[in-house]
Amino acid sequence: MSAAEARVHAAVDLGASSGRVITGRVRDGRLRTEEVARFPNGPVTVPAGGRATLHWDVLSLYAGVLGGLRRAAAHDGLASVGVDSWAVDYGLLDADGGLLGNPVHYRDARTDGVPERVFAHLPAEEMYAVNGLQVQPFNTVFQLAAASGSAQLAAARDLLLVPDLLGYWLTGERVAELTNASTTGLVDVRSRQWAGVCLDLLERCYGVAARELLPPLVEPGTVVGALRGDAGLGPAAGAPLVAVGSHDTASAVVAVPADTPRFAYVSSGTWSLVGVELTAPVRTEAGRVANFTNELGVDGTVRYLRNVMGLWLLQESLRTWREQGSEVDLADLLARAARVPALGCVVDVDDPRFLPPGDMPARIAAFAAETGQRPPEGEAEVARCVVDSLALAYRRAVRRAAELGGTDVDVVHVVGGGSRNALLCQLTADAVGLPVVAGPAEGAAMGNLLVQARAVGAVEGELADLRRIVAASAELRRYEPGGDRAPWEAAERRLWG
Repeated sequence: MSAAEARVHAAVDLGASSGRVITGRVRDGRLRTEEVARFPNGPVTVPAGGRATLHWDVLSLYAGVLGGLRRAAAHDGLASVGVDSWAVDYGLLDADGGLLGNPVHYRDARTDGVPERVFAHLPAEEMYAVNGLQVQPFNTVFQLAAASGSAQLAAARDLLLVPDLLGYWLTGERVAELTNASTTGLVDVRSRQWAGVCLDLLERCYGVAARELLPPLVEPGTVVGALRGDAGLGPAAGAPLVAVGSHDTASAVVAVPADTPRFAYVSSGTWSLVGVELTAPVRTEAGRVANFTNELGVDGTVRYLRNVMGLWLLQESLRTWREQGSEVDLADLLARAARVPALGCVVDVDDPRFLPPGDMPARIAAFAAETGQRPPEGEAEVARCVVDSLALAYRRAVRRAAELGGTDVDVVHVVGGGSRNALLCQLTADAVGLPVVAGPAEGAAMGNLLVQARAVGAVEGELADLRRIVAASAELRRYEPGGDRAPWEAAERRLWG
């Protein structure tokens, strides 16, 4: 075993419900991983200013990160560290570098109606021509417009997205990693730089000094700095922090084990990100109307995709049932759902009513009634409705991404936690009419680790080389399409005409 192969890398991978620290070591062309720490992550509601605001408990997250990195480094030290997380949310720092309150959660209602007000100053088509971004009310540009005039924003001197905030605490360096920054609505997707027209909008119309708040952009693979000796990291101190694809989807797409460029992907978790990989952004009016986004990726790529609400609907349904006293086992629930007739009820998973936390089964029933369908009854029917509806949304997004992106698709890769959901993967193959390859489940962590390893010289090559390592390392399962596609076409017409 060479010295490079002996090196241990640590991925901090933060999701909407939990955070993990996963170590990785590349040996003989394979990446061997181990989860060394897992800690909870959930929203906290805090009353302030006459309303209740949903926040992330970022201090608890940071404590979990520190403990995980200490465990990761306990035996052999660390060759590198990388951090990935969800997108769009940020922390504000004061003039002394102190945090001005916990970051607001993207599911908070403060941005309701804000995009429409912003577009009165800069029309949606003009903004899309620059940032190429799907309109989501929680995009950072809309969050900043909603926060205009707040005491926190007035006192702020720096704005750091969540992975960059953790990186700042770990190293003292303030940067904005590009893959995550591209989700803010403040980056020009052609130049891969901050977008002057969007910064001007915030400064002119909302009094937000965006140029002063935003740090320098760095490409994924940049070594940001060394972990601080005074951060309580023990043997991890001094290890280099690498700016990986810090948007977890960017890291997950690195770990798509594709052996052809003609692939689509579903990064399936709380959210599902469904799209294709391109070499240049697509900023057409048709793409804007279809609400497709151009998120920047590793090695100059573009993730041309659509956000789909994802397994959130199932997660919230499980939470609701457990609060009502029913301890539902997910595996048993999916087994029962598989016996429910297909496509009896489908919902548009991207309907805004499904975004906030709450009683998801009741919302699904209300949507069904409003659209002339029999509402699902009982846990198994609700679960079947969710997985059918997700597969239908994936079908629509994959086909539209290929059409708008001008590319062909021969296979769909499902990575992330949803790759373990055999029912959903088979339904996706049936709905799209293409083979589905499922895995790896820890795609974001694997992509994170491989970008780190390449940055510090432990591996070499292009994206295709990294993906070959993933294919050799992960357990993959293939699902072939089956059945009649006509019912899927009818269900699609039922929802979207």
